[in-house]
Amino acid sequence: MEMDVEMMMAEEGLTLDFGPGQDHSQSREEWTKFLDRCKASRLDLDAFDCYVELLYSKHPLPPSIIADICLKPHPSNHDTLDPRIPRYIQVLSSRQLIDTPSVLNALYRYSTSHVQAQSIGNLIPDDKDGQPPLRWGNSYATEEVIFYRLTKAVAQGPGIKTAGEALEVCKLMAKWMALFTSASTAFAQDVMGDLHSTQSRDEMETARAAFVMLLLGISENQKVLSTLSRPLAKNARRALSESLTHFIPSILQSASQIAGRLELFRTETLASFEPVDKKKDTTNPVIDDIESTMALDNFMVTEIPNVNSRAGLYIYLNAALVGRPLIEDAVLFSYLNNRYQGDVQTMAIDLILASFDVLANAVFRNEGQQANYLLRSYLINKLPLLLATLATQMFPPSTAQFCITEALGQVDTNAFPTLSAMFDDTNNNNTFTDSVRQDFCFACCLHGLIPESSIEGLLGEITYQTLPQAGRYVKHQLVEECMGDPERIQRLIGELDNMDGNVGAVCQALAEVIGRLCHNKETMTLKLLCSQLAKKPLSLDVMLLFDKPITMLNPLCELLDNWRYDEDQGEYQPVYEEFGSVLLLVLAFVHRYDLSTMDLGIRSDSFVAKLLGVGQIHKPLEELTEKEKDHLGRWIQGLFDSESGGLADELLSSCPPQDFYLLVPTLFHQIVLAFCTNYLDEESLKTGVEYLVNTFLLPALVPAIKYMANQLWVELSHGHEQKAVISILQLILLTKQGSMEAQTMLSSVVNIIAIPLEYSLRSHQRFDPKSQAIEPLLKAIRDNIRLSRRTASAANNELEAWTSTANGGLAASIRHTLQGFVSWSAHPGLNIMPTSYTHRQILTALKMLGAKRFLYVVLEEIKTQMETGNGSIAHDIATNLICAPDVTNMPPPPEAAILLDSAHHPYIPPQLRISLRTALRAEAEDCKIIQKKDPAMAEIIVRLYRKVEAQMLMPPPDESMLHNELAGLDLGENAAALGDALAAAAQNDGLGADENSMSLDLGGAGSDMGHLGGDSGLDFGAGDDMFSGLGDPGSASDLLSSWDLN
Repeated sequence: MEMDVEMMMAEEGLTLDFGPGQDHSQSREEWTKFLDRCKASRLDLDAFDCYVELLYSKHPLPPSIIADICLKPHPSNHDTLDPRIPRYIQVLSSRQLIDTPSVLNALYRYSTSHVQAQSIGNLIPDDKDGQPPLRWGNSYATEEVIFYRLTKAVAQGPGIKTAGEALEVCKLMAKWMALFTSASTAFAQDVMGDLHSTQSRDEMETARAAFVMLLLGISENQKVLSTLSRPLAKNARRALSESLTHFIPSILQSASQIAGRLELFRTETLASFEPVDKKKDTTNPVIDDIESTMALDNFMVTEIPNVNSRAGLYIYLNAALVGRPLIEDAVLFSYLNNRYQGDVQTMAIDLILASFDVLANAVFRNEGQQANYLLRSYLINKLPLLLATLATQMFPPSTAQFCITEALGQVDTNAFPTLSAMFDDTNNNNTFTDSVRQDFCFACCLHGLIPESSIEGLLGEITYQTLPQAGRYVKHQLVEECMGDPERIQRLIGELDNMDGNVGAVCQALAEVIGRLCHNKETMTLKLLCSQLAKKPLSLDVMLLFDKPITMLNPLCELLDNWRYDEDQGEYQPVYEEFGSVLLLVLAFVHRYDLSTMDLGIRSDSFVAKLLGVGQIHKPLEELTEKEKDHLGRWIQGLFDSESGGLADELLSSCPPQDFYLLVPTLFHQIVLAFCTNYLDEESLKTGVEYLVNTFLLPALVPAIKYMANQLWVELSHGHEQKAVISILQLILLTKQGSMEAQTMLSSVVNIIAIPLEYSLRSHQRFDPKSQAIEPLLKAIRDNIRLSRRTASAANNELEAWTSTANGGLAASIRHTLQGFVSWSAHPGLNIMPTSYTHRQILTALKMLGAKRFLYVVLEEIKTQMETGNGSIAHDIATNLICAPDVTNMPPPPEAAILLDSAHHPYIPPQLRISLRTALRAEAEDCKIIQKKDPAMAEIIVRLYRKVEAQMLMPPPDESMLHNELAGLDLGENAAALGDALAAAAQNDGLGADENSMSLDLGGAGSDMGHLGGDSGLDFGAGDDMFSGLGDPGSASDLLSSWDLN
């Protein structure tokens, strides 16, 4: 009851002061004089603590007034706050004389951001006398410090103690969000810099970054969530939701993943606290479902002609190739059969045209080498195989040759020039489209789709190219050659770059060879294979055109997990080298495509899962086991004590490679601490790094550099540690040490960590712009950044372009794209070049707008196009957008179920974000309700829903297909059980996901986090919890005492 009263008072805007009529003027005057004297005499904190206790006993004041006195500017000094003020506030807070709401309110009242907001016409709150209060000239530095301290207080508990405080804090955070949104808008509109300097803009963004961390901490605080769930928090929930709607777009570029978590808090958490409609609550949910299904089935809509627009298949292929390749033959053929209803000839022609369109679009948009390489390999190496399968379903007069001839006749020769046009100096040809038509024809010939004699007729000119000398490769023959001759493996890896139609067999052969070598534990050969693949990230894209990640990576992960020394092991350094090479390939796949442990089919307690989960977080010494402490001490001595004998077999034999890799972040934490406290001199550091850049330890630099990248981001108040991290990075990246093989492997390592390291370095550069050490490091990794990730995440310049679209921002950019698709499909002859498009735009909008809001953007555009006579095309485009695979929201492969399921640990599939298909289904089930308000929209929703469900219908897989799916995994007697699992999964929907169980929950999955990192720490590319990885630097004092190596 006491809690309810407190919450009611807070809800009405009341505070628990000393009395409604009490006069605080004298006490306020005494506190003001006291604080002025403290600042003038630079009173230290201990003396301030003693005096403030005495002052409060004689002149008590409410927290709000004390905070206001501390943070209020004076006419004689209103430029910046005294740097002692945040320290005094810390003392007052520890004595509970002020609290979080009072500090936030006073800080808000006098913030410089009000001045910026006023420049674009936003009203500023006035004082009681009707006059605006005096603002600080620049309060951003103080705001940053106080926000970070409040974040720590909220995380540790004392920041928010009661439900009343929680409600007040929520309302104040809503006001702060509105203020920062207005201030950032003012800076954005001040293009010429007439009103504000660049420094002011940077300082505002720094303060806002600190505020974002506080906002995230509050949104995940249990006291706050508990309070917001109560009915009396209705106004606070509304204020938060409205402010978040406008605030989140302003932080998309600087903290996209945090923006995603805040959007989930707004759309899922806050929405779940709203009371359920009473009428609905009294009904039976089972009956409701039956009634909604019957209403949907019986709903009458006006039929419109079905149209297979040129944009439809173009959208689907773009989605399947925008990130990790998702060209699964069974799913694609099901999609095509449902779309074309058995018209194999049109199906083949449109598939060829769409494939050329996708490559032409990538070249036209300057997507870069990474995208163009994959798309060209898909067109030349994968597409002929798909056409060969379709050709088996053709009957005279339809032939594959006729389809290829018809399709090539419609391909734009400006984008894909003929051989003679390639030598025309007046044409601006592109290396990625030169000879594509010719290469495609010869690949089709290789697979028996067209005779060689017809190629010159198809191209319209003489060609000097020939078929591959070795003819068409057969997978099982390549496998046998590789098992008998390891050098054949090296040659095959080199052939992954070929554009001759044989790469599919090469990829499938290499995948099977990996499985066999793992089963036979032929680690020497595996080392050569893995190290070669790891240094060719673009070839990994090509391999995934023909195999799933689980096929290749699960055997490697199992091998790493069960790796043991032989009883008669002679040398241990080669073991480390072989282990590291295998692990490097696994890490290359995982980080490039943001794969989860379920994508790999491994248990959460396996070595690889542990390394991926906490492999970049150091452990405090008190949390280490005795065994780990012993290993740590031995590695420190081996790396840095020249008298200990270096990294001898005794050390390597006592510490298995799995234990070493899990210890790497802790080892580097101790190195950083030792160097910045002068326990380790530069010469000793250089000696240790020379060991680490040897091939047998080089893969350990992946977790090591990820740890150091985290430190650059979070240790903003520890300059010495940052300098130590930068010194180590300079030794690794700028000093060319080791053999050529070591340099090649180091490049593979940098490919993996380039993007998170770049974010950290740039963050440090903003914090310390005068530092000359950062630019050389950024230059050293510049070429690796292009090869680091393929996760379908949008670049900053793309986000800025989409969100700044006139008349609606991101939603308006989606409408423009849809209109472009309709125009292109309605008049294909007038627009030979495909609509400029990247599916990253759709995935970004879906994340930021949410599935329902995005869906209604599409529905409104369909409604508009219906009025202009393009309804059929608009429906087809929308259907393909909804049915297109989402690489950022994929369920685990069906094989994971059998690999991970056990009696003690049953398999539980992860929750996925709500998809467009699920959102459309929910709207369709409410068709009767929608019909009352908007009959035309209800018709569009039901019609689109039926088209989508028909398009996503999956036929039951035949036994031969299931057998092929299982061939890459050594499942033995479990293969039959997995076959049943695959068959069941195929019935759920087009991608094997049961979307009825999906929710708006990011789970533990990481995305390519643009700016901040991990669920278990600041691993860039995983999560946003800034404080979970922070340890106590003092915890390493016992170990440092034994480090004096000078």
